[in-house]
Amino acid sequence: MKGGFRIAGFCVLCLVLFSLYLLEAHLQDICDQYGAGSYVINWLDRNGTAPSPHSEIIPGDKVIVMAKMEEEPTEWVEDELPDWQRAIYTVNPSPETRLNDSALMTPLNKGHESMAYFTYIIDNYDNLPSTVVFLHAHRAGFLMAWHVDAPLHDNVIAMRNLKLDFVQQNGYVNLRCNWNPGCKSAHRFNSHVTDEIWAEVFDGTSTPPLNISSPTDQEVPGQNYLRKPAEIGAACCAQFAVSRDQIRNRPLEDYVKFRQWVIDTELGDASSGRVMEFLWHIIFGMKGIYCPDEQVCYCQVYGQC
Repeated sequence: MKGGFRIAGFCVLCLVLFSLYLLEAHLQDICDQYGAGSYVINWLDRNGTAPSPHSEIIPGDKVIVMAKMEEEPTEWVEDELPDWQRAIYTVNPSPETRLNDSALMTPLNKGHESMAYFTYIIDNYDNLPSTVVFLHAHRAGFLMAWHVDAPLHDNVIAMRNLKLDFVQQNGYVNLRCNWNPGCKSAHRFNSHVTDEIWAEVFDGTSTPPLNISSPTDQEVPGQNYLRKPAEIGAACCAQFAVSRDQIRNRPLEDYVKFRQWVIDTELGDASSGRVMEFLWHIIFGMKGIYCPDEQVCYCQVYGQC
């Protein structure tokens, strides 16, 4: 009888230890994803962050593009980043906003931020500034903006530190260097970009689709086909910078087609937006896996060498 209790007690102990091991691993992953350690250090040293500009500054040859809900505050862009042009699209405009001739609006509230991103490119294709940065509307915050890869998860700090010369040199730059999530080996196989969706998105563009099993990359001489990669990976979460030349490597008609796919697809708002989140780097000419070494990325993108 005593032996039975010992065995049962041992089994319970093993179960508890195993549960604690899994919990620790999960917490470590969450802390890494949220940059918890760096956030605490930067929060304690927050008085050392760069002050806001006070004198009048003329926006330069660069623009911040974002999608916002009607109720989201985005005044921080003009107040804190006055040297940037702004293109802020309301995706759920109120009747009052619809009557405002100067307000930017998307044709549909679908695909998360992708609808605003494509709309900006389509409407400004012939008049793009040298650098186009695509950002989310929330400025900062440990929970809301955990994916902003800057001290205090603050997009203001990220934009002040962004190396525009590297954007021009590389063409496309993901604003998140942290590999978690999106770049880890387990993240490179996803159920969002299926063979069918790949074909739908790129069909009728300047880079017609090829599946992994297609026998040739060039069935028609002079045509640039785009083969679906076996793996697709990039650090989340649809915040990136692109040069004007890189955008124009594709014709305007491609972006019209991409936006129309978001409009027409049976996938909902979140799912269609997630598809585009996995495809931005490919649309802008990068390989299926765009995961530069984290330390190299921080050095090249933000000058944190």
